[in-house]
Amino acid sequence: MRMNAAEEGVASYTEVVRPAAFHKLVRVAWIIAIVVVIVGSLLPGNSGPIEALDSLNINDKVEHTIAYMVLAFLPAIHERRGFVVAAALGAAALGVVLEFGQLLSGWRDFEVGDMLADALGVCIGLAIGVPLRRLEGLRAVIASE
Repeated sequence: MRMNAAEEGVASYTEVVRPAAFHKLVRVAWIIAIVVVIVGSLLPGNSGPIEALDSLNINDKVEHTIAYMVLAFLPAIHERRGFVVAAALGAAALGVVLEFGQLLSGWRDFEVGDMLADALGVCIGLAIGVPLRRLEGLRAVIASE
């Protein structure tokens, strides 16, 4: 007779991470990501963090796509559907607002391409995050809260 992982003494996902702790951890990570995106978008191009990011030689549009993918992904894996939709729309709107903020700042460039990369990132984040909710561990965590 084959024993399952829990019977063999290996804790299951839901035994390791309590639902409330999981939600809090993801929400805190999401808020930190929002702050990082806002601050990073409005820092001068010659600031230390922006120069360090530029030294990685990652395409600007890839950076935007990844940042906004994270902003959409984190709520998508644990929040209710209405919140996920609002967060995704809010992330896309944030990208537009920050581009105009860069235009007004005088030290960063306004680019419609960045807004498109932001929107693409939101779509990718949703496309990855929403199906992940169906995984057994995440479903158990979400359903129990």
